Amino acid sequence: MILEMKVPSPGESITEVEIAEWLVQEGDYVEKDQAIAEVDSDKATLELPAEASGTISLKAEVGDAVDVGAVVCLIDTSAAKPEGDAAPKATVATPEVVATPKVETPANTTYATGSASPAAKKILSEKGIEATAIAGTGKDGRITKEDAVKAVPAMGEQTNVEGRGVSRSKLSMLRRKVAERLVAVKNETAMLTTFNEVDMSPIFELRKQYKETFKEKHGVGLGFMSFFTLAVVRALKLFPSVNSMIDGKEMISYDFCDISIAVSGPKGLMVPVIRNAEDLSFRGVESEVKRLAILARDGQITVDEMTGGTFTITNGGVFGSMLSTPIINPPQSAILGMHNIVERPVAINGEVVIRPIMYVALSYDHRIIDGRESVGFLVAVKEALENPQEFLMDADVKKALEL
Repeated sequence: MILEMKVPSPGESITEVEIAEWLVQEGDYVEKDQAIAEVDSDKATLELPAEASGTISLKAEVGDAVDVGAVVCLIDTSAAKPEGDAAPKATVATPEVVATPKVETPANTTYATGSASPAAKKILSEKGIEATAIAGTGKDGRITKEDAVKAVPAMGEQTNVEGRGVSRSKLSMLRRKVAERLVAVKNETAMLTTFNEVDMSPIFELRKQYKETFKEKHGVGLGFMSFFTLAVVRALKLFPSVNSMIDGKEMISYDFCDISIAVSGPKGLMVPVIRNAEDLSFRGVESEVKRLAILARDGQITVDEMTGGTFTITNGGVFGSMLSTPIINPPQSAILGMHNIVERPVAINGEVVIRPIMYVALSYDHRIIDGRESVGFLVAVKEALENPQEFLMDADVKKALEL
């Protein structure tokens, strides 16, 4: 029996995927539920498991865009499983085909061919384009002013590469979609960024005192992300417009906090969502961050786990970033950027002291979030991080950490 394997729907609104990699070869024997391919959607990379055991015949190539529901391979379920190692496949001799070289008829050329008129030469010079890079449409191939006006500098092309390596690879569907969304954000939102700095000393002290006990009891580390997530949840409750988004002529506000956490995965940036973060404790946030980070790292994250966040936190500090202006994750209206922690001299009570300082940045859509809300939100995050016992733990550290 021949089983047609079709592309399953990775999630709502996804109609097409791209074959990122075949994990098997033509004619291989595959077991049921064995991963046979990786497919890219515009939101995630997913594995395609075999629906039955048998010999496989591939019907799509790497890089092909295929519709959801389309047949990508056939599995012959009547084929017997080979004993031991798979039997070597028969080699079919293919007769060599010698192509007859095409004889090009040289075009008539004159002294004018490839030459630019004075006006065209000036325009090309301003654009930084060599006359040899374009074909003239004038008499005998002369480059006219109109040719120069229409000429566009080559993007991503490099000249004088002889003897040096150059590679070209196709962007994955996920990367293309990310690029498209980022450009759309810049073009379609009134994005601004406000900055502040946070003295991380209180969090350092708490982690130094309780991190070992916390890890022994809960099996996860007491990291910075739980402090930031809970500080963001508190600030979103104080400034609900930051937890909103635009839908046409309407503003949608949420009474829950689904916090997207940007993490780096093997296929690029992933943004899994911590659902109902307002209901989670420090242990709950750390456990969820760990779970989602492992799924993203192993390429097992699902589309549903990366969809529907209301606010995003991104941490460029893990890569050494001192300061940045993060781009909003659409359709959300704001994103908080964390950065590296550096010991800096600061003035406290008239004295200069050294403290671990982190710069934080809030990018927001000024169409629905005003300066008062954006600055107030970031100040609320700052005060919670600088006094976590009062604002995040109700003055009871052990109870908040469930110790």
